[in-house]
Amino acid sequence: MWIPTPVYERIPQFWFLLGLLFIANGLYIGLDFAAAFGYGAIGLICCAYGVGIEVMRTRYRSNKSADDDAAEPAESAEPVEALDTASQETDAPETASPEYG
Repeated sequence: MWIPTPVYERIPQFWFLLGLLFIANGLYIGLDFAAAFGYGAIGLICCAYGVGIEVMRTRYRSNKSADDDAAEPAESAEPVEALDTASQETDAPETASPEYG
């Protein structure tokens, strides 16, 4: 099952907002209650998860665009056999020219 694109793109913001709401709720009930620390911890985890999703998506998309740029076919490239024969020809030892000393 596919998630619609607008919903999929908003998932990191949803997690971050959910985390902020948990933190705000923990502060609202006050630090006198033990549940406030639980709300704060859940809120921090939700915020970190939302940021983590966004960072992973950004890295993947930047790597994918870099790979797409590198994957463009080069029509003027020499065949592999031609490169191998060219490298064999240049492996011969060079002799010093009398002009250059």
